[in-house]
Amino acid sequence: MNIPDAYVRAAFGYRRRRSENESGASGTPEAPDRVVVPLADPLITVLTRDILELAARYRLPTMMEDRERVEAGTLLSYSQDPRDAYRRAASYVDRILKGATPGDLPVEQPTNFELVINLKTAKALGLTIPPSVLLQANTVIE
Repeated sequence: MNIPDAYVRAAFGYRRRRSENESGASGTPEAPDRVVVPLADPLITVLTRDILELAARYRLPTMMEDRERVEAGTLLSYSQDPRDAYRRAASYVDRILKGATPGDLPVEQPTNFELVINLKTAKALGLTIPPSVLLQANTVIE
């Protein structure tokens, strides 16, 4: 399905300090078509709790990069399966130790992804996750 550009609008914000998060969220009107998707960044790890508290206050669904954030209260994550990434890394190390030249090894794209959904968060936001989506999830947190 193609989504016309008129239906998708991205707004980016950059925060350097924890105190700036509140000012960024406080101007956000409640709207069913808004979602918070922080980019993967070490600062996000530190601010996850703050981001989730603000998102809950303004009833905004969140999507972050891994299972741990969903366990902390993020609505969902869809990302490369970390176990598969470690297996792939080990395969590269094995080939290099057996004499392969690192520059000759092909760059591989992820092929296994993990969908994790937090139904407790969905319920708190008044969202219903369709059964067809739940069936595709690797993990559903209730």
